[in-house]
Amino acid sequence: MSIIMAEASDVYGILYQNLVDAGCGEKEITGCMDYAQKGEWKNLLPVLTRHKKALLEQVHQSEKQIDCLDFLIYRLNKDFTDTINKSIQ
Repeated sequence: MSIIMAEASDVYGILYQNLVDAGCGEKEITGCMDYAQKGEWKNLLPVLTRHKKALLEQVHQSEKQIDCLDFLIYRLNKDFTDTINKSIQ
């Protein structure tokens, strides 16, 4: 797979690369590129907003998972420390 870097004056190339970098799917990219080529730039906003919302939902889910792991690690460390302290007494 080759990476194509867009020239600064290549609006469509820059748009395409940004969509790829943002993790947009093929359907989203194709739709956005079609809108751009038709000059219907305002139609990109709902597509990009939906994608951003989906990414934020993924972030929030990951944060919940990290919180669960943090709690588990805390409990394991606390239980381990309590066990050692009891064995010393």
